[in-house]
Amino acid sequence: MKTDTGLKTLNVTRKENYLIVQLDRGKANVLNQEMIDELRELIQVEEENEETGGIILNGKPHFFSGGVDLLEVYYYDSEAIRNFWGSFIELSSEMLAFSKPMIAAITGHSPAGGCILASVCDYRVMTKGEQYKIGLNEIAVGIAPRQSILHLYASLIGKRKAYQYLLEGHLMSPSEAFDVGLVDELSEMEDTLKRAEAKMQQYLSLPGKAFRQTKRALREELIAQMRHNHVADLDLLHKQLMSEESRAIMGKVVEFLKSRK
Repeated sequence: MKTDTGLKTLNVTRKENYLIVQLDRGKANVLNQEMIDELRELIQVEEENEETGGIILNGKPHFFSGGVDLLEVYYYDSEAIRNFWGSFIELSSEMLAFSKPMIAAITGHSPAGGCILASVCDYRVMTKGEQYKIGLNEIAVGIAPRQSILHLYASLIGKRKAYQYLLEGHLMSPSEAFDVGLVDELSEMEDTLKRAEAKMQQYLSLPGKAFRQTKRALREELIAQMRHNHVADLDLLHKQLMSEESRAIMGKVVEFLKSRK
């Protein structure tokens, strides 16, 4: 059953006891301030909604999310850039702390911010296809990831690989992502959402209160790391994003993206 939420960047379908939230912003589901605000509001509301047992984040064919919308965010003023990245960090923390099952149906490319959205979920099903890429490649566009992102990445693929891949801006194919533990399951495109729903049904068959308490206990350290030194880290990130080096690199990326439109 489709839910009329008035949301502009998300399509929400309510099943019997869980939601399917399809990211719906252009071809690549790139993240801007509006999309982050809508995701944050949805997560906060559904955490308290007793009718919602869990959430599946779903993409579109060939894209889960292409990450940050540099074509828009690059032109934000200094204050708006700080607010955007602060909101994205908060969204990541809130998704990580969401006490109910959250599953990512990764239907294609999922670099950078898209990879973070998937990484804070409990389980990740990704569409097969060596043409698709997933990973944290922020360094390639002049963005230095926070230390908490290293902890998040390391919790999935191990500290050594997280360290190496973040320094290199390494992107993985679905098969490599599966091999290193970044994704939990591979499927055909037409089955990706079905497999995510099957996993959700498995989670929801377990005692709900025990599931939530177990999840909180397992994620306590990661949540603390994500929220540690939030203001100081945001200050540092903002300063780095406004630096001449970062603006020059992102400017070149923006011009390249414009040339492809």
